[in-house]
Amino acid sequence: MAVIGLGAMGSRIARRLLESPYEVVVWNRDETKAAALVELGARFAATPALAAQGADVVVVMVSDPQALRDVTEGSEGVAAGTTASTTLIQMSTVSPESVSRLASTLPAGAGLLDAPVLGSLAEAEAGGLTIFAGGTRSAVARCTPLLSALGSVLHVGPLGAGTAAKLVANATLFGTLGVLGEAVALARGLDLSPESTFSILAATPLGAQAERRRTAIESGEYPVRFTLSLARKDADLIIAAASACGADLRLAAAARSWLAEAESEGGDRDYAEMLARIVATGSRA
Repeated sequence: MAVIGLGAMGSRIARRLLESPYEVVVWNRDETKAAALVELGARFAATPALAAQGADVVVVMVSDPQALRDVTEGSEGVAAGTTASTTLIQMSTVSPESVSRLASTLPAGAGLLDAPVLGSLAEAEAGGLTIFAGGTRSAVARCTPLLSALGSVLHVGPLGAGTAAKLVANATLFGTLGVLGEAVALARGLDLSPESTFSILAATPLGAQAERRRTAIESGEYPVRFTLSLARKDADLIIAAASACGADLRLAAAARSWLAEAESEGGDRDYAEMLARIVATGSRA
């Protein structure tokens, strides 16, 4: 099997698969990111096409729709190395249109799942991701043993449904952070103590998130799990998908604006930094 894309998530996925009974070929634009995996037994391929040649399954985990096109299309892309016996598992967070385009590039008979994940670095390392799988029942069943090394597989519908599910899930993540940040900002503006604020939040639907984020909110330190640049990209995909289907997502648009403002101060920081920006508004007099 092959893994294309060795960023924060892709490298962890490749490592998990290496710990399972799979021979793994890897490719990444920056070859240095493959060094640790090669030491563990992976084989590095010079191009995505060469990585895909001879692989029964190819996993792709890249940053955005353009990156997906770059690694799958053209003479050196994944599609050029696949055959009717190959199954491609597309795990990146992209648009529904990206999945349709990818399907059109593959040879007749090749399998395709869109299977983006919910979870971050710790979940990827522990094999605790939630995998939203879109595709035929037979294709999902065939790939479930492999995907189970990465987490729990949830078959959400036909091809494209996995991508749709990931956008829905991320809309809830960004919206929840926005509501939590604004609730804390309001509490600060109304001079409620931190203890009272979090006691109040504990009695609301935000209780679990408030408890989880309290230390970061009070310390102002947000360890990087999911970068602002990627989160804002996902928010853009959500807004675009909503526009295409006619859904009026005003809260998602507001969350996107908070992410974009926070990103302007550094996109490599954690996406929860949007909380710091929102909460600070409650301290202004």
